[in-house]
Amino acid sequence: MNNRVIWLRVSYWVGALVDTIAALRMLFPQSAVGVEYRYALSIGAALMLGWVFLLIWADRRPIERKGVLLLTLFPVVTGIILAEIYAYISGFMGLERVLPIIMFLFGLCILFAFSYWNAREIKLQQSGPVT
Repeated sequence: MNNRVIWLRVSYWVGALVDTIAALRMLFPQSAVGVEYRYALSIGAALMLGWVFLLIWADRRPIERKGVLLLTLFPVVTGIILAEIYAYISGFMGLERVLPIIMFLFGLCILFAFSYWNAREIKLQQSGPVT
């Protein structure tokens, strides 16, 4: 059971690290043309930092707060994957840029789903058989 909890906690911290990097990239973009674009990035960064703290909060009670991983999968990571696909289809970004991001995000999906499933199993074992 201990390994399952470790995987769960790793998931929270990997998510928090990825979101921190994304938020920093949004706060300090290499190129941000226009006030509107910087404004949108600032809002996105605030939301991303909020998610960082949500994941860290979930880590404090990893099994009880396992649902945070589902919220991270749907709609957050799924939404980002769809946005990447849209960026490619619309011609905004090339496949060589979109594909690595999508592959990384699918890896996060697998990690989060695996960890959620393990936490669910732990919770079922702790509650005992349902009569």
